[in-house]
Amino acid sequence: MGQEPRVLPPSPNWYCARCSDAVPGGLFGFAARTSVFLVRVGPGADAIPGTPPFRVIGELVGHTERVSGFTFSHHPGQYNLCATSSDDGTVKIWDVETKTVVMEHALHQHTISALHWSPRVKDLIVSGDEKGVVFCYWLNRNDSQHLFIEPRTILCLTCSPHHEDLIAIGYKDGIVVITDISKKGEVIHRLRGHDDEIHSIAWCPLPGEDCLSINQEENSEEPEIPNGKVPAQTPVAKGCYLATGSKDQTIRIWSCSRGRGVMMLKLPSLKRRGGGIDPTVKERLWLTLHWPKDQPTQLVSSCFGGELLLWDLTLSWRRKYTLFSASSEGQNHSRIVFNLCPLQTEDDKQLLLSTSMDRDVKCWDMATLECCWTLPSLGGFAYSLAFSPVDTGCLAIGVGDGMIRIWNTLSIKNNYDVKNFWQGVKSKVTALCWHPTKEGCLAFGTDDGKVGLYDTYSSKPPQISSTYHKKTVYTLAWGPPVPPTALGGEGDRPSLTLYSCGGEGIVLQHNPWKLSGEAFDINKLIRDTNSITYKLPVHTEISWKADGKIMALGNEDGSIEIFRVPNLKLICTIQQHHKLVNTISWHHEHGSQPELSYLMASGSNNAVIYVHNLQTVIESNSESPVTITEPYRTLSGHTAKITSLAWSPHHDGRLVSASYDGTAQVWDTLQEEPLCNFRGHRGRLFCVVWSPLDPDCIYSGADDFCVYKWLTSMQEHSRPPQGKKSIELEKKRLSQPKPKPKKKKKPTSRVPIKQELCDQNEDEGMKESSGPVENGVSDQETEEEAREPELPCAVTSAVSKEPISCTPVSVGFEKSKVTINNKVTLLKKELPKEKSEALMKKRKARSILPLSTSLDHRSKEEIHQDCLVLATAKHSKEPNEDVSADLEERFHLGLFTDRATLYRMIEVEGKGHLENGHPELFHQLMLWKGDLKGVLRTAAERGELTDNLVAMAPVAGYHVWVWAVEAFAKQLCFQDQYVKAASHLLSIHKVYEAVELLKSNHFYREAIAVAKARLRPEDPILKDLYLSWGAVLEKDGHYALAAKCYLGATSAYDAAKVLSKKGDATSLRTAAELASIVGENELSASLALRCAQELLLARNWVGAQEALQLHESLKGQRLVFCLLELLSKHLEEKQLLEVKSSSSYNAWTAGGEGPFVERVTAVWKRAFSLDSPEQYQAAFRQLQSVKYPSATSNTPSKQLLLHLCHDLTLAVLSQQVASWDTAVEGLLRAVMRSYDSGNFTIMQEVHSAFLPEGCDHLRDKLGDHQFPTTPAFKSLEAFFIYGRLYEFWWSLSGPYPESSIWVRAAHRRTTSAEQSQQLDNVSPEETEPKASQPEPSRPPELDMRLTEEGEQILSACKELFSEEHASLQNSQRTVAEVQETLADMIRQHQKRQLCKPTADGPAKNEPEQEAEQSLSGSQHQCKEEKSEPVSLPELTKRLTEANERIAKFPESIKTWPFPDVLECCLILLHIKSQHPGCVTHEMQQQAQELLQKYSNTKVYKRHCQTFCT
Repeated sequence: MGQEPRVLPPSPNWYCARCSDAVPGGLFGFAARTSVFLVRVGPGADAIPGTPPFRVIGELVGHTERVSGFTFSHHPGQYNLCATSSDDGTVKIWDVETKTVVMEHALHQHTISALHWSPRVKDLIVSGDEKGVVFCYWLNRNDSQHLFIEPRTILCLTCSPHHEDLIAIGYKDGIVVITDISKKGEVIHRLRGHDDEIHSIAWCPLPGEDCLSINQEENSEEPEIPNGKVPAQTPVAKGCYLATGSKDQTIRIWSCSRGRGVMMLKLPSLKRRGGGIDPTVKERLWLTLHWPKDQPTQLVSSCFGGELLLWDLTLSWRRKYTLFSASSEGQNHSRIVFNLCPLQTEDDKQLLLSTSMDRDVKCWDMATLECCWTLPSLGGFAYSLAFSPVDTGCLAIGVGDGMIRIWNTLSIKNNYDVKNFWQGVKSKVTALCWHPTKEGCLAFGTDDGKVGLYDTYSSKPPQISSTYHKKTVYTLAWGPPVPPTALGGEGDRPSLTLYSCGGEGIVLQHNPWKLSGEAFDINKLIRDTNSITYKLPVHTEISWKADGKIMALGNEDGSIEIFRVPNLKLICTIQQHHKLVNTISWHHEHGSQPELSYLMASGSNNAVIYVHNLQTVIESNSESPVTITEPYRTLSGHTAKITSLAWSPHHDGRLVSASYDGTAQVWDTLQEEPLCNFRGHRGRLFCVVWSPLDPDCIYSGADDFCVYKWLTSMQEHSRPPQGKKSIELEKKRLSQPKPKPKKKKKPTSRVPIKQELCDQNEDEGMKESSGPVENGVSDQETEEEAREPELPCAVTSAVSKEPISCTPVSVGFEKSKVTINNKVTLLKKELPKEKSEALMKKRKARSILPLSTSLDHRSKEEIHQDCLVLATAKHSKEPNEDVSADLEERFHLGLFTDRATLYRMIEVEGKGHLENGHPELFHQLMLWKGDLKGVLRTAAERGELTDNLVAMAPVAGYHVWVWAVEAFAKQLCFQDQYVKAASHLLSIHKVYEAVELLKSNHFYREAIAVAKARLRPEDPILKDLYLSWGAVLEKDGHYALAAKCYLGATSAYDAAKVLSKKGDATSLRTAAELASIVGENELSASLALRCAQELLLARNWVGAQEALQLHESLKGQRLVFCLLELLSKHLEEKQLLEVKSSSSYNAWTAGGEGPFVERVTAVWKRAFSLDSPEQYQAAFRQLQSVKYPSATSNTPSKQLLLHLCHDLTLAVLSQQVASWDTAVEGLLRAVMRSYDSGNFTIMQEVHSAFLPEGCDHLRDKLGDHQFPTTPAFKSLEAFFIYGRLYEFWWSLSGPYPESSIWVRAAHRRTTSAEQSQQLDNVSPEETEPKASQPEPSRPPELDMRLTEEGEQILSACKELFSEEHASLQNSQRTVAEVQETLADMIRQHQKRQLCKPTADGPAKNEPEQEAEQSLSGSQHQCKEEKSEPVSLPELTKRLTEANERIAKFPESIKTWPFPDVLECCLILLHIKSQHPGCVTHEMQQQAQELLQKYSNTKVYKRHCQTFCT
């Protein structure tokens, strides 16, 4: 176990062409979210001997958004320099030794998508962006060059290792361009061939084109790409190869001297180990390449599912590749690989590092192609940490990427032995809790309210509780069961149940044995036990004391309540925190001072931790609850909310706390002293746990996607950073992503934004278009948004004195709904309102004649001129043209001259209003003029009619008014105001139009109201409305309302039908009553019967009888249900029926001795007054028409019993009217049902209840004259004997046969329990295997003598040895066997057709051959049996013969079934082999003869050989 700090880093960013790189000497870096993590690989990592040689050594922090590119300088002497590009628009150059920025530029205007440090020019960094712009930046001279080569999105670029001016650029649409930067980005070659994104470009490590013996004509079908501009002296003339990998699933090798493709490698579709590929799903792919320096004839590429391939380029004609890690299972990546980078360690090992969507970084040895080590990583916030109390050192981590990690921190060979669990999670994992005693049992809770249980030792998906929280699960805890779970007996309930606390403030108790059952809200128990009437507080935390006797609940108001089991009696309330309680932790019990186990530490949304000593409260046992307001110890120092607390299991009174101030703090609580402070995280901490084995070691998780393992002894600070220097400011300095300005949210909403999509359900499209949302910055922001709303900055600073005033006060575990100081908010809200009201009061109404008014306020000269013009106009006798022209120009004088001029003035003013968007003023002017009709027409054309205008319309006459209302209604419809439009139509008595308008826009309720009020009751429109609305409601599942509609339309039958659609008992009952009221008797009866059957499933017998009472025609069914109830009670008393729920029986089932049939008839007489033969016959006729299907071994037991009781009721009714033949048939049908379903117990119960004395009394009743019934009676008798024979055999089969009614044994020993076990649910089909098992040998000294009854049974067995039935059954078995063989042949044939290879499959497939093969295949089951294969004609012949034989048997024999004759022979021979004295020689001989004669089918051949040889 390494004594060194470790970190689980964030996942490398996805969908970037180059965001990891490595340099010789063993330094590897990868971009993760907004920073770059550095890993030292090889001897220099100072790893513990025996563990993989690598160590995470640091982080480059400075970008504010996702890092999209990372590249080292590969020039000796400056391996310490590297460059990064980010979505924040900058390219930064770093020194990894000091982890600082040396230089940066922000030349790009668009998102940077590619970056490379030139391998030829020491200080050249080339970057490209999504709009196709390339910048070359020379570090030493701080100079840059802008190139715009193609207006396309760049995905990758790689500088040539052989020529300093050449760069290859790959675009999103599949084009690859080689450009010369010394010639201002002149295109040397445009390589066309790929038709999808270029993911990777690799230059051949050797210059020239001699390293590969590629057949130059190989791809001659590919056209040469003419470029036309290549001068003879270009550097390319020497040539070099270039490899490109594309999303189109191909790798192409290009020749630079000729500018064309010379080789194409198509990715193989590998059969994935651990699961096939669904051919219908287009597989995700990222095709990245690495061309090894020392092996120019080889090329490494990624493949579909995360595999890596090593291609041999010399064998191009065979497309040969080797799979990495081909020998060992599970070493490959499980998802696509994004980056490959080579690394040469100090000890000259050639390694290859890969980053993948599976969130693992893997290191491969290029010599062996095996995986050397794996570095796991996190794709979300680390919300929860929990060490297993059973499997020491096993740390579970709940992560926001929808996966649980289990880290075996004790692994000697691997520092990072981490397993991922994602099945069934599908959301952020916010809470974890191991079962205290059960190995591998881990409870988890998620952001969407789910609670589940994982068995970490199996690969099964988790069990999920059927009860979800409405919001995030905050905490999980195992504790003793409390009522109602605690009410079962010791064996009926678990020793521990799971408690979960969710964001909606409720604590649920889940039964781990029945997670599918309902979980219980413990508030009900708290209310009942403590007689609480007030509203209970909103719970935010639950914690059990280690001894399981005391439970603490933390609440939103800051109070903590302490309860005692078993009934959760409230013993104490702690009023200390006044903000939401986030965490409560009880001290362990194994310290040197036992009284310390009464210490309880708690942390809340304010930064102080309180410790309370509850010893006196818990031990005093006072009647009424105590209130505590003084803490035992107070720990102050953090500057933001406390999210997690953990006591050290190695010390007394030592506590570690995690806080939003970005630090974890260790305290000596007894001394109230801070001991050490850990500041390694770059974010807010969520969880902290103490190592169970190492007193110096602590693990913590935060919203920086990291889990750190750190040592208390190595921390330089002893207390948290204080005041303004707290982490929030530090965070800004580190330029974490700035949250975008957000709108203020409602304080109640909690937006569930799923930014951290789980591994198993990413949306490919989204990822590819926008890069990895998981690891980019969007993650950070949405995480913040997804939590509870924060205050607007101004308000926060007014309300809160904490130093974190203007940053989002929100995150993962925060459980608060922030309350805003209302005064401040209201002031802010109301100020602008008051101002606007004041302004409105001052503002004058708009003038109706603004132009005239303004003309009257012109200069004095103009106004004087007006007077002169006006005087001239008024006093000139005849019209003067000059005057008219003047008046035309000075239209405002119309106010003082004649009407015509006034009209012109009104016209000009009106136009002005319309142009300025004031139609209402224009309308007013027209009204003044008296042109109402014109106003209305203009307004209608412009869609500007108003209530006011329409109200005035009658002034212009009736027709104008009607027209105006219709126009207004149309206008309202365009504005979606249908109800108002309909009201206006009604005002002009257009009722039908109004109703149709409402109906067509789905305002059914309003349409019906109008139609009912204004139309005749018999108008068909009304009925049509009801039916249309009913249909819509029915479709939407509103059945009761739909039923009302159908009743309104006097379609009562539909009303009953629609009510019954829901199918539950209450709906069915209501529907039946409704049908009964409206006289639909048949429907009513069928619904009542369905209702009764529903209630029957719930064992509500009383309700079922009440439902059947609804209808007289169901009298017969009432008898059936009555018989069923009596039989169920009878079986329940004998414990032969498994009862899961309590039953409500009718009063008549109580008491009653005597034979079962007599009890039934007595109840019928008493409860249903059934005593005359006429009544019996009427009931018989009612029931006779009902036919149920025959039973199978899968028929549910409740259904089987109902059908069985139907047959038995018919039998009892027939007996009552002395119709013995039908009685026999009814009984036989009931027996057959139980026989067919394989329920032997029920069959025997039917025999004992209905034939207590055997079949003799029936034989007497039938007499000899009723010949037709004889076959039925024979069958019934045979089944009766068959049942008794089995019971007889079982009574002999125990190791010491008991003395019973069958045998007397000298040695008495009771085995009734075994017997009843054997007897239970044994199907007749099970007897063959039974028969072949060797029976335990009988003790020799035991003296067996048959009783009279035993002898009777054995002599009666002769009835079972019916040659006729044996022959019929044999023929039927033959038919079944041949049909099975034929079916098998057809299956084999189809399989062969599917799998047949087209090249070398047999040309002809004779059916005979197939028959032979398949038959021999199907008969291979019997190992002893070596039967010859059978041809198809032979099978057909067998089938025909068997069918002919069956046809010859009389109908009477075929109608009534009979027990399997050969089965009975076998049982008898078994009895003979165990107890030779029991069976006569004559019977043995008869049985053997029958077996030899009729056992030619597979089923019996084996047994025949056993007994007849």
